[in-house]
Amino acid sequence: MPGALTSREPAVAVVYHSGYGHTQRMAQAVAAGAGAELIAIDAEGNLPAGGWELLAAADAIIMGSPTYMGSVSWQFKKFADASSKPWYTESWKDKLFAGFTNSAATNGDKSSTLNYLFTLAMQHGGIWVSQGILPSSSKAAQRNDPNFLGSYSGAMAQSPSDAGAGEMAPGDLETARSFGERVSGVAERFRR
Repeated sequence: MPGALTSREPAVAVVYHSGYGHTQRMAQAVAAGAGAELIAIDAEGNLPAGGWELLAAADAIIMGSPTYMGSVSWQFKKFADASSKPWYTESWKDKLFAGFTNSAATNGDKSSTLNYLFTLAMQHGGIWVSQGILPSSSKAAQRNDPNFLGSYSGAMAQSPSDAGAGEMAPGDLETARSFGERVSGVAERFRR
């Protein structure tokens, strides 16, 4: 439970769906920054064995989905609907939550996806952790600078529709890694 005094590091889980590998690379970067456990939602919208238990034990849950047609993927939505079981028992209440997304277009309505993730976290009685990185918005800013897309509510990445996951912008992956580090740091402060 957040705020409890223990000697262990805060447990952070990254639960995500990735359709083409881009959101998976973001999830891996977020997890690297947070020292988190990855929980991949499969192509049928299901968690792996033990996934729900990892989420129950987590102090912080970082959620990720590609932005498809202005919202989360149907696979992520299936997971969200299934989370009504912990919602009903309020077992995720007071956990930290955060979110990230990727789309092909520079805007791509990624804010709609982050708002969906935020709303899901609020329904669970969670506490949202923001991006916490100022945007790279000066004239000297380059595409590979951290938070070049200028998000405040969560981490965003943009991957051209004809680019493979291995071609993601290094700045977007660094943004994701820093975001994970921030969530882990906030979770640590909550444990004190």
